[in-house]
Amino acid sequence: MGVFEELKARGLIAQMTDEEKIQDLLNNHKTTFYIGFDPTADSLHVGHFVQIMVMAHMQRAGHTPIALFGGGTGMVGDPSGKTDMRKMLTKEEIDHNIACFKKQMSGLVDFSEGKAIMANNGDWLLNLNYIEFLRDVGVHFSVNRMLAAECYKQRLERGLSFFELNYMIMQSYDFLELNHRYNCQLELGGDDQWSNIIGGVELLRRKEGKEAYGMTFTLLTTSEGKKMGKTEKGAVWLDPEKTTPFDFYQYWRNIGDADVIKCLKILTFLPMTEINELAKLEGGELNKAKEILAFEVTKLIHGEQEAYKAQEGARALFGTGENTDNMPSTDITAANFVDGEIGVLDLLVLTKLAPSKGEGRRLIDQGGISVDNAKVVSSTEKLSLNHFKKKYVVIKKGKKVFHKVNLAD
Repeated sequence: MGVFEELKARGLIAQMTDEEKIQDLLNNHKTTFYIGFDPTADSLHVGHFVQIMVMAHMQRAGHTPIALFGGGTGMVGDPSGKTDMRKMLTKEEIDHNIACFKKQMSGLVDFSEGKAIMANNGDWLLNLNYIEFLRDVGVHFSVNRMLAAECYKQRLERGLSFFELNYMIMQSYDFLELNHRYNCQLELGGDDQWSNIIGGVELLRRKEGKEAYGMTFTLLTTSEGKKMGKTEKGAVWLDPEKTTPFDFYQYWRNIGDADVIKCLKILTFLPMTEINELAKLEGGELNKAKEILAFEVTKLIHGEQEAYKAQEGARALFGTGENTDNMPSTDITAANFVDGEIGVLDLLVLTKLAPSKGEGRRLIDQGGISVDNAKVVSSTEKLSLNHFKKKYVVIKKGKKVFHKVNLAD
């Protein structure tokens, strides 16, 4: 099976500018392609993970990936999928975020010995002469067509700034620049990038008379069409400091029955034959597939050792409930107690299980909080030092979120 057929079988491909040409390019030629990453935060998240998996599949097939970091486009911000303008970042913030992205991505894609390229569009976008750029590049873009594009449509009602309108032209220019520098012929991206990708393909054809191609891949959504990677705590990050390996594992272990096979195809390297066998499982048997998914994805992001630790912690927790070694935890001391007691609401905020005491009260009122398997029935409930005889307590939020609170000496 060629890499094109592999990507199709895994349900990764969404749209293509020319299916026949792209199939030939991927299966019969060595191709340089690129995917852009705008550094809007100091960590990649699970939405980026699909893009990285595509890069890895393509690299394994002998193609050369370019990871393009948006040192220039990040100064503007992509309006795609956003109802409001993105927060404007400083150059220092962007540079810091790019450094974080590079470090994380190096663990997932092989950048050694010219096997992949890291580039920064700030190298060519930040020093452009505006009038020359308009005459050279802007002349090839129709504002009417741009405003009809999906990435701008939904913003028109709320107000689209001229600042953001430039984004498509900048991304298209990236493709032109990467073609000149590295003979890049193919741009890849999430399906929400289709209009921007078409812009680059057409710019190369109009300005240079060159054939170039674009392909988008499936966005990571649930069977109901909602974006994956969001929890009550916020985004699911690839940085272990922002989302612990245990929480990361638990996110995939608790995924909906209807989504587990799709995620196995998109987010792991398990052979399709093995995934097709797992697809035959039903009901409670699907927990086996979920455990495999959680282990494989955690192994790719955090390494095999952390994946085993998270797996063992989860099995112990949901089995006997005795092993809490790998559970997310918070340390407190006697100084946190007032007259030998500490409020459960205070603990919920300290552990970040609730963002505020008001939210903590709501969780307790709904019966969603337990301490050491005893349901908390009142928001005024307090724990004494006697509760910490074993030096810790376990707070449970809902059915699936556990947190260990250690009493340090």
